[in-house]
Amino acid sequence: MTTDIYKVQKLQHPIRARRLEVRRVVELGPSMRRITLGGDALAGFVSASFDDHVKLVVPDAAGQEPNLPTLGPDGLVFEEGRAKPAMRDYTPRRYDPDANELDIDFVLGHAGPATAWATHAEPGHPIGIAGPRGSLVVPTAFDWHVLIGDETAIPAIGRRLEELPASAQTIVIIRTLAGDGRIELHGECPREIRWVVGGPGEVDTGEGVLLSAVRELALPGEGEGYVWAAGEYSEIRAVRRHLADVLGVDKSRIRAASYWRREAANAHERFD
Repeated sequence: MTTDIYKVQKLQHPIRARRLEVRRVVELGPSMRRITLGGDALAGFVSASFDDHVKLVVPDAAGQEPNLPTLGPDGLVFEEGRAKPAMRDYTPRRYDPDANELDIDFVLGHAGPATAWATHAEPGHPIGIAGPRGSLVVPTAFDWHVLIGDETAIPAIGRRLEELPASAQTIVIIRTLAGDGRIELHGECPREIRWVVGGPGEVDTGEGVLLSAVRELALPGEGEGYVWAAGEYSEIRAVRRHLADVLGVDKSRIRAASYWRREAANAHERFD
């Protein structure tokens, strides 16, 4: 039975484009880099959910100014006569309102304009962001949480673990492309973390190591729980189907999202 403490809350935020600059670059591992952005424009930034996303307005090259849009009556408006910039979705990993700083974690093994920018970014380099335009806030009151994803989901998973209370039991399954893709995860909640290594799996040749690991998943037998999953479209679609059809998780207790898709350069969508 659903009570208010387990209700997922939908929030809307004012849309604003911001010009920021790189303050710090930290290597989290061989395949992940944390870039701290800062600037007065971050004042009033809101990110209410661990899996929010901002649009990065990517410059043509690291060190160049981004083609930052303005907000018009029908949405974002870009300067005429200039090519529309590449825009990619990324998780706000940490926001510090006192320091006006925002951390964004980048997986360096994924090709694309944002990854290319992050690979060469240095302190002082500008970039634009827009959003988040809204949040779906999953309560921390659940007795147990299951977090599933590939490398692109690590920032959201890491943020969630740090937000959960010490009373929450947590199971985490993360797929990386290589063994050195693991990073240290922190938090007060007791957690079981399973790292698996391999590609996302092809529809015609196999299910992939992430779905194989989910097939071995044993959900906690007591209490109220919630399952979150994000990663490659086909992989997460199959994971969601197994959770609902085989493990019997109510679809209202599953939040599954595609963070990328093999067939598309920029794809971010929710299955629910």
